[in-house]
Amino acid sequence: MKIAILGYGKMGKVIEEIALQRGHSIELKVNQTNLYFDIEQLSACDVAIEFSSPESAVENISKCFEANVPVVVGTTGWYAQFNAVKEKCFSENKALLYATNFSVGVNIFYEINKKLAALMDANSQYDVDVEETHHTEKIDAPSGTAISIAEGIMENLERKNSWKNDVNVSENELAIQSIRTKDVPGTHVVKYESDIDVVEIKHEAKNRNGFAFGAVLAAEYIRGKKGVFTMKDVLSL
Repeated sequence: MKIAILGYGKMGKVIEEIALQRGHSIELKVNQTNLYFDIEQLSACDVAIEFSSPESAVENISKCFEANVPVVVGTTGWYAQFNAVKEKCFSENKALLYATNFSVGVNIFYEINKKLAALMDANSQYDVDVEETHHTEKIDAPSGTAISIAEGIMENLERKNSWKNDVNVSENELAIQSIRTKDVPGTHVVKYESDIDVVEIKHEAKNRNGFAFGAVLAAEYIRGKKGVFTMKDVLSL
């Protein structure tokens, strides 16, 4: 499979390594030095993997649609425009697979998180919060993964109907604490606490390999498809 990497930074380099190990080739690499890449170059690829920046993501997705190339998007921070992008994908019969996190472990964590929230719904003595820790180079806060975790909680826990990136919240708000420290790929903790005990679930990434492996799996999955997909489709969750 011929792959374009749109966002050839640290993550893009790991994606390249994993893709080559799985027998694919990298036909196009886009970084700060060649932002204005040729649509014809992109058209020669079977799939694109987009890990750029919130400012570039939507334009890159549009270029993939124009080139008729399925696109896997790992960039977060652009979701305010998601509905318009989704509508365009369907109306033009293109292919988009998006995720706030491509890690297989994180996507299993999402499902555990939803189940735990549903179990806690009848136990109002427990309050819940989310903590996410990442490297200091991460642009957005809270992380897209933390937002997905928060949404999974709110879907299943009636007493929380919004989230706030702060430790000081009202009773119906879900607190998300964002911590930035050197060389942390990504750690997410969901904690339910009462006066008598604490129930906690945690996912800790050891390196970027899990994210890259999942992104390549997603690229293999979306080739030849039309529509909008997530990692739930890739992993049959």
